[in-house]
Amino acid sequence: MSILLDVARGAAVVNVALLLVLVYVWSENYRRHGASHTLGLLVFAVFLVFQNGLWILLYGFDSGFIDWFLRSDLDRQVAITGLCGFQTIALLFLVRITWR
Repeated sequence: MSILLDVARGAAVVNVALLLVLVYVWSENYRRHGASHTLGLLVFAVFLVFQNGLWILLYGFDSGFIDWFLRSDLDRQVAITGLCGFQTIALLFLVRITWR
């Protein structure tokens, strides 16, 4: 198994956890204040939860995707893993800002 596949899997799992924190905070804020901006953030986070859930399914359970990933050249593996990693960094920043 490729270390990059494991890193991508881990990033997708961390992303879902971070997004669930954001969904919790933003849903509480929306319930209290009813601001449309907060509703927009909440909807955006829910869509990202589904996107990362799909990545988890592909990285963890779809043998066709896993085989394709492992047969791909290193540049493609790094790019796909990097996308998940960059999203994790962005979500960490967003959680930190939101939690304050």
